[in-house]
Amino acid sequence: MIAFEKSPLASENERLILDIVRRHEPIARALITGHTNLTQQSVHRLVEALIARGLLRTAAPLRGVRGQPSPTIELVKEAVYSVGISINTDSAILSLADFGCNIVAQEMLKMVPSDRRETLAALAGTLQDLLERHGIHRDRLVGLGFAMSGFFVLDTHVFNAPEPLRDWSLIELRPELEEIFKLPVWLENNATTGAIGESLRGVGRWCRTFAYLSFNYGFGGGLVLEGKSYVGFHGNAGEFSMIYTPDEMSRRPALQYLIAALRENGVHIGSIEELRQNFDPAWPGVEGWLADTMPMLDRLIAALIGVLDPQAIVFGGQLPQELGRMMISRVLMPSERRHRYGVAPNEARLVLSETKGDAATLEAALLPLKFVYFL
Repeated sequence: MIAFEKSPLASENERLILDIVRRHEPIARALITGHTNLTQQSVHRLVEALIARGLLRTAAPLRGVRGQPSPTIELVKEAVYSVGISINTDSAILSLADFGCNIVAQEMLKMVPSDRRETLAALAGTLQDLLERHGIHRDRLVGLGFAMSGFFVLDTHVFNAPEPLRDWSLIELRPELEEIFKLPVWLENNATTGAIGESLRGVGRWCRTFAYLSFNYGFGGGLVLEGKSYVGFHGNAGEFSMIYTPDEMSRRPALQYLIAALRENGVHIGSIEELRQNFDPAWPGVEGWLADTMPMLDRLIAALIGVLDPQAIVFGGQLPQELGRMMISRVLMPSERRHRYGVAPNEARLVLSETKGDAATLEAALLPLKFVYFL
């Protein structure tokens, strides 16, 4: 195992301040205390300490405010950066995110990631190229977030990935990644990173409790409860496909089955990414797939509403947006059933992901920032 120098980890209260600034930026300094249960003096000391460490800075006061305007506080976007790698069945993508959780660089490799060592070598070269191109020194990298399709097995936290990613499955990836990239590594499946990214840069800006549906080659998801990702005891909370029987698995809303249906109807789609980029709702095979799949999705959404009672259910992953809109419009919500006295319970909003760019890679890049600096 590689030994790393300790990153300048933020304390719990420092993370609280940083997260408040991130969510409300630009925020007047005088308003920060109102978002905490801390005294004004404590908040002042914390803000000053974070400014001294180069993580926060003062900026111009807000305009149009009565009385003596308070200077605003903002994140120093260039203070630190994080690396994200997302491995899907048909793509390998690397990105760099700044301290403001913005993607500053992203590159998709022109290769299918079936060979693990070949893919990782190419990604390491891509990272070095991006750092040089953007003038970012390696010392500013806080860590690497790695996301891949699949679920975790064994006590060593290894992936059981889809068949096209067999070479990545049932091995300890963290030591290999740390050896190649010389960075601390956080591992999550693509669905969980999707939920984390959504909490930082998407629906999480207005919603604290939601379920994230990740439509990829397979189908899974993630959960965010009161603003924090919930992964469960074994790290597999959100493995929604487990509710289906073996006979139902081919009718669950996994995009591999939509591609198969399209091919059977003469529409040749070579990859999930091609489907996302070129989706046409008029393609033959789409309506048939929806007819088979929506009852499976209806059952899951009813279960999530009944068990979790989320404020929102987010349709994300590699789902084409137009297909997402079609699915949302056809969901049979529990409130549409008969209820006593004709009064139904309040239900979750069904919404498309609000993150920008490639969701899986953005979200992988945010993992180190989330766990080191934010709540």
